[in-house]
Amino acid sequence: MPKVFDRILIANRGEIACRIMRTAQAMGIDCVAVYSDADAHAAFVDRADAAVHIGPAPAGDSYLKAEAIVAAARRTGAQAIHPGYGFLSENADFAEMCAANGLTFIGPPADAIRAMGLKGEAKRLMEEAGVPVVPGYHSADQSDASLAAEAERIGFPLLIKAVAGGGGKGMRVVHDAGQFADALAAARREARSAFGNDVVLLEKYIQVPRHIEIQVFADRYGLAVSLFERDCSLQRRHQKVVEEAPAPGMPQEMREAMGAAAVAAAKAIGYEGAGTVEFIVDVANGLDGAPFYFMEMNTRLQVEHPVTEMITGEDLVEWQLRVAAGEPLPLVQDDIDMDGYAVEVRLYAEDPARDFVPATGRLDRLAFPDEDGILRVDAGVRQGDRVTLHYDPMLAKIVAWGEDRRTALAHLRHGLRNTEVAGLATNLSFLQRVIDHPAFVAGDIDTGFIARHAADLTPPATAPAPEWLYLAALGVVARRRAQVAGLAAASGDPGSPWHRVDGWRLNRPYAETLTFEGADGLRRHLTLVPVTATDPGSDRDTDADRPHAGGYRMTVALDDGDGAGSVEAEAHVRLRGQTGERFEAVVDGLSVHATVQVHDDRVVVIHAGHTAVLTRHTLRVDADTDAEAPGTVRAPMPGKVLAVLVGEGDPVAKGAPLVVLEAMKMEQTLTAPRAGTVTALTLRPGDQVGDGDVLLSVADGE
Repeated sequence: MPKVFDRILIANRGEIACRIMRTAQAMGIDCVAVYSDADAHAAFVDRADAAVHIGPAPAGDSYLKAEAIVAAARRTGAQAIHPGYGFLSENADFAEMCAANGLTFIGPPADAIRAMGLKGEAKRLMEEAGVPVVPGYHSADQSDASLAAEAERIGFPLLIKAVAGGGGKGMRVVHDAGQFADALAAARREARSAFGNDVVLLEKYIQVPRHIEIQVFADRYGLAVSLFERDCSLQRRHQKVVEEAPAPGMPQEMREAMGAAAVAAAKAIGYEGAGTVEFIVDVANGLDGAPFYFMEMNTRLQVEHPVTEMITGEDLVEWQLRVAAGEPLPLVQDDIDMDGYAVEVRLYAEDPARDFVPATGRLDRLAFPDEDGILRVDAGVRQGDRVTLHYDPMLAKIVAWGEDRRTALAHLRHGLRNTEVAGLATNLSFLQRVIDHPAFVAGDIDTGFIARHAADLTPPATAPAPEWLYLAALGVVARRRAQVAGLAAASGDPGSPWHRVDGWRLNRPYAETLTFEGADGLRRHLTLVPVTATDPGSDRDTDADRPHAGGYRMTVALDDGDGAGSVEAEAHVRLRGQTGERFEAVVDGLSVHATVQVHDDRVVVIHAGHTAVLTRHTLRVDADTDAEAPGTVRAPMPGKVLAVLVGEGDPVAKGAPLVVLEAMKMEQTLTAPRAGTVTALTLRPGDQVGDGDVLLSVADGE
């Protein structure tokens, strides 16, 4: 694999930085990383051949500082800069700055970035090139009155979109004229914060859409090709969660028509490198023969590029490097084949039960199944890393290939069941529910899928299964044994009977009760009674000379408020093996494998791709008599206060907007939980708040 550059700098972080390094280093190219204060010990920094610190944690002070990045490239002798995606990847000024400093920008020409960077101008160019576009308004007049008039002309529902936007930022769906003014103000505010540009366009809102995009590639010699489509319809907050290639149910005739339109779009702007032409398809009457419209072109590598690589066998990062170095495209259209099916899911640090608010914290546990050509994991974090509020909360992409869609989903299901993550909230269980949902399995998908099936995908908290409690109890006992063994080894008399932990009692059998509280908020008492190795109920393959070799008879009882209650489950449980936090237990003869983390106040059990966090109670406490007032408004996530929309003493109606927060590049408006009067308000725009912080209260209106 001959190399095309000696050294490149990667102007990005996390997963995509690691991904680019994997290909570049395999080609013999040295890779330089740039990093902020928050990423000083990140995986991509450790993997790089050299790394340069460029500033504080906020992206505006580090990863968006073009001058600092170019200076780092020149200082380290890099010949080219790969921008990844996000940050400066679609910044035409940055591409020109690279050229002015003798650096190759691994991406399209600046003119092509500008042509597609503003959605309104892009739609005009596509109309001229004969590419179908969504009916709407994308002209220069941005006055409130003109936009309101155009909205009436287009009709409701309609979509307001930031012309410089992406990822759902600066985007609002408006269902009637009465909502338009507030939605316009919010879209502009979010767009200005995210992109420094509050210009918007309006377009007809397709009510039953599928989001299908075409991967294109072009070289400087005028050749452009399509590498087929990806279906990215499953989204939350207009951000993709599941991506597939090829699109389920896509007719070959439609595939060819969309591919030809995407190639025409690339040629119309003199494109070069990797790009994605995104289409919205109106599937109100099904996919076969459905109209499709140009939405936008992403002038960079996409997050979901692995599914295209899995079905074509091509390395798109290698293509990028070769094209940027002046080589022609490796293949012409007729030589590009599609083999099998691939599905990708994005593992996020977020809480689906709380409307997908981002989560921050330490990754106490992070483990993925081995990659084998069928399963692929692109990750930018490791166990022990911290997820902060400064960057996107994506932890990894898990991708599976199969000869057909059913097989690919089976492989992905296996991969998710063998993924372990703990320490903060994630969407892992949510992803499993998505790919297991009958409608998804049948290919009945569109961009409204998650909202339509919310009850199935984000069910209310349920009681922990008995197996989780049994494993938690084994973890507590094992931790205690390890602690006592350590104390014994360090003492002057390691053989002292006071160091025994086998539960021996004089004249009465040993029994212990542990109390756990699950996600359903109820407490359960777990009673452990040792079973001797010779008891009929014990397993035969145990060592009778080992203390508690026969395991325990465990009984689960629901707390009735008096410290006892009805029995919910009972089983014979034995610890067969333990390696660190990895446990193998035998529950009534059935082997169960899990990771168990025991902390002072909680036990985390990870089994079959699901994580249960059990609060551990050592003393019985009475019910909380200081219950929080019903009008208290807390921060649902850590972030920055963008706007305070009310004042102390203001009367508000239930559902009225109160405060606008921003975290991880997303904006969220908090509303009044009831009608009343605003009290205890001390916030100001610019304040930083933590997850769960009290922001204000709404006193009873009566």
